[in-house]
Amino acid sequence: MNKKAMYNLTYGLFVLTAKEGDKDNGCIINTAAQVTTEPNRITIAVNKSNYTHDMVMRTGEFNISILTENSKMATYKHWGFASGRDVNKMDGLEIDLGQPASDEIAIQYRRSANGIIFLTKETNTYISAKVVQTVDLGSHTLFIADVTDAEVLSDDNSVTYGYYQKNIKPAPEKTGDKKGFICTVCGYIYEGETLPKDFICPICKHPADDFRPL
Repeated sequence: MNKKAMYNLTYGLFVLTAKEGDKDNGCIINTAAQVTTEPNRITIAVNKSNYTHDMVMRTGEFNISILTENSKMATYKHWGFASGRDVNKMDGLEIDLGQPASDEIAIQYRRSANGIIFLTKETNTYISAKVVQTVDLGSHTLFIADVTDAEVLSDDNSVTYGYYQKNIKPAPEKTGDKKGFICTVCGYIYEGETLPKDFICPICKHPADDFRPL
C-alpha cells in the first residue's frame, strides 16, 4: 500500500485553539468538516499527543481558524512544531486592533464570544464550537460539536494540504552524502541506516510512516 495516496484526499489545514483557566493554546490539525446543518454541527479529529487535545477534552469548547493560501511557514511552525506543554503559544502574538501587524510574520488574534482566541491574519473564517460527543479513534479523538458562532474574515482561498506541500513547505536542504530519513511534513532529518518503526518526529510529532529515505 502507498500511504501517500491518502495525501490526495481534500484535507484542509486549520489552527485549533482552546482556553483553560488562564492558559491559551493551539495546534495545527487537518481534519475538520461540517456533518449536519440542523443542528449546525462539525467534527474535528485531534492527535492525543497534542496538549490542545487535552484542553478541548476537559473544557468542551474550541475555535477553528481556517488557514488560507496566503499563510506563511512561520505560522505552521508556531502552532505545529512545538507543544503547549513546553512553550507558551501566546508568545509573539499581537491583539488585532484593526491596524497592520508590527512586522511581516506577526500573528494577530482576537477573542470570540466564548473567550477563545482565533487568528485574524492568514485566515478566512473562524468557527466556535461546543463538544457534544467524543469518539476514541486510537491515536486521535473525534470531537463532534455544535457550532456556536462563526464569521467570515476574508475571501482568500482556503489552503489545502496539497497546496501546503507544493507551495508553502520549504524544500528539503541538501544533505550531501548523509544517510538517513526525512520527514515529509516538516523536513526534519533523522540520520542513520534504519528508522525505528515507532519513531516520532521531534519537530512536528508525525510518525515514521511520514518519513522517506534521503
